[in-house]
Amino acid sequence: MGRPQEFSVRLPDGAVPRGRSSGPREAELTLVLLHGWTLDQHTWHRQVGELTGTSGQRVRVVTYDARGHGRSTAAGLATMTLGQLGDDLAAVLRRMDAAGPVVLAGHSMGGMAIMEYAHRHPVDFAARVAGLAFVATTAEGHTHTAYGLAPPVARLVRLCEVAGAGVLARCGAWRPHPGLLQPLRPTLRWLLFGDTCDPRDLELATTAVGRTTLRAIGGYRASIGAQRRLRTLSALDEVPAAVLVGDRDRLTPPICAESIVDALPGTDLTVCPGAGHMLMLERPDRVTAALVEVLDRATR
Repeated sequence: MGRPQEFSVRLPDGAVPRGRSSGPREAELTLVLLHGWTLDQHTWHRQVGELTGTSGQRVRVVTYDARGHGRSTAAGLATMTLGQLGDDLAAVLRRMDAAGPVVLAGHSMGGMAIMEYAHRHPVDFAARVAGLAFVATTAEGHTHTAYGLAPPVARLVRLCEVAGAGVLARCGAWRPHPGLLQPLRPTLRWLLFGDTCDPRDLELATTAVGRTTLRAIGGYRASIGAQRRLRTLSALDEVPAAVLVGDRDRLTPPICAESIVDALPGTDLTVCPGAGHMLMLERPDRVTAALVEVLDRATR
């Protein structure tokens, strides 16, 4: 399929999402993979490698860093919202100018951005999108997020998290100090992964957090917590879709996936035993298989 092509999109407010595209514009399908909050496009590296190695010229695979994450720049704090990410996705799709239908796959915040795109750009969505995959995500904000803790403790943790996010949001374009990342690893291990964790995957996640601006780490929190998009999903019931979740997910537990499936009748639900929030790393074969199935259904 050749080497990935780097691209960037300059948005009206000055933000510049940067990403990679593998495969020809004339491909039968374009698959766009969106990453989660405080992460980056590298979290999809196993799926990108597998699909670009087996799909030939049939599928074009696109990844990019959301504003404030990875190599992408961002504008002011007011733009750190899921709604803005939905608008950014619309702009990236226009930039890609895909010849054929598009399949969108989103992990965590990436899945929520897809829902915002469908909500804010329904005509564009209907014209372009032929398949969906939601990986460890939710359409109900933090309604079901209990961090795997008892309810009173979870409420206290949430209050602390929200207060801390407010402070970080005002820290601008600074990124976490490297000296903080090593002590943060045990917390990330517990929060993001399930029963087992490959040290390389934890390193990838930790590095991604280190590339995220403090403004983005704190700024998106309010929007993520408040989102409610089940009604938007219920209007997409004819789009082929897959939903995956780990039964050890402390951030978007299985009930989040179940509510998405309830809104999208006929959608496949895959629950991965022992897995946490990082399914693309923890269960790469399952995620890739789900993507392939959606791509096949989108073609049909």
